Amino acid sequence: MKYDRIDKALYIHNRERFVNLMQDNALAVFNSNDIYPVSADSTMPFQQHRDILHLSGVDQEESILVIAPNATKPEHREILFLRETNEHIAIWEGAKLNKEQAFEVSGIKTVYWLKDFDRVFKELMSETAFIYLNTNEHLRADTTVETREDRFIKKVKADYPAHQTVRSAPIMHEIRSIKHPIEIELMQHACNLTKAGIERLLKFIKPGVWEYEIEAELLHEFVRQRSNGFAYTPIVASGASACVLHYIENNAQCKDGDVILLDVGAEYANYASDLTRSFPVNGRYTDRQKAVYNAVLRVKKAAEQLLVPGTMLAEYHKEVGKLMESELIDLKLIDKTDVKNQDPNWPAYKKYFMHGTSHYIGLDTHDIGPWNKPMKAGMVFTCEPGIYIPDENLGIRLEDDLVVQESGAPLNLMGSIPIEADEIEDIMNS
Repeated sequence: MKYDRIDKALYIHNRERFVNLMQDNALAVFNSNDIYPVSADSTMPFQQHRDILHLSGVDQEESILVIAPNATKPEHREILFLRETNEHIAIWEGAKLNKEQAFEVSGIKTVYWLKDFDRVFKELMSETAFIYLNTNEHLRADTTVETREDRFIKKVKADYPAHQTVRSAPIMHEIRSIKHPIEIELMQHACNLTKAGIERLLKFIKPGVWEYEIEAELLHEFVRQRSNGFAYTPIVASGASACVLHYIENNAQCKDGDVILLDVGAEYANYASDLTRSFPVNGRYTDRQKAVYNAVLRVKKAAEQLLVPGTMLAEYHKEVGKLMESELIDLKLIDKTDVKNQDPNWPAYKKYFMHGTSHYIGLDTHDIGPWNKPMKAGMVFTCEPGIYIPDENLGIRLEDDLVVQESGAPLNLMGSIPIEADEIEDIMNS
């Protein structure tokens, strides 16, 4: 890993929060992700499962965390099981955590090698009635590919059919949605890396550059500052491609007069940042481009003020829709007749602003969190309204990451990244 070791106090705190929400006479198990094959002997780069990472800080494959607060033996109330390291592994793959290092990372005193798992787990299961199993319950999750967790769940149900299973996902959605101050610092660092990349681009973008060259400039800046790179597949979309919400080809040449939409963000220590800016390729917006740009910016600024404790996400998105409706009428993209005759399930503004305004962000770019409960202080959301006009080859989206505060406006982790149209033009032409 490239990042500095994180204070284990974070993981101790996270486990305490999980235990406080567990029912009695239960234990919980969390597995690392697999290393996924590509073909031949090639594999994808390892990405740790965010739940075991959130609870332990262990960032390596073939790891298991067991939380058993009612275990008879105090030393078995928190256990890490790790792949046993040796000289051969160290030479071919790099050294893995030893038991002492695992404690320094996680704050968990009891560390066993994986070969001991079945024996210890059987002992723990003999003392408990319930087991929390971890499933991916993100609303947009694609669960087609079988995971290490999936295989473990099958085995537990086969080996221990008399035990009752409980879902850990509701607890994880609750505790991961509210960030610890250490997590906010890590996310701020990721946002700072994104800022460095944007500052680099404002001097680089000009007519004739290719979208993939812009992507390369960002990647260089992120990696040289100890990031693994992008937090998600970057969108570098110039001209009409900016109206394709998930355009990732990044293979076109940027033309004079176009606006380029950049939806990009650095990761740091597995924490994501998520930024969108829309820059004029030649350094100057046309009057029409600037009018659309400023309309999006006004909606964004007003929407941010709604990210406060007590706000319900469903109502929030409706309110943002009303803000956007007014701006689109002013831009003469829709009129009052369109609004009067609109389908309530697909309002008129959706023709030009068809996606949501905010999502949770944290260890995942689209992080987990409760969608049917009020916002709380410590939650972090994106705010990303947009207007997309294919007939004008113009797509504008603006996005920052914001921390809900106990009172007042949210904290903008990207507040120092240029966003005003005039400021962007001044920097690009300085």
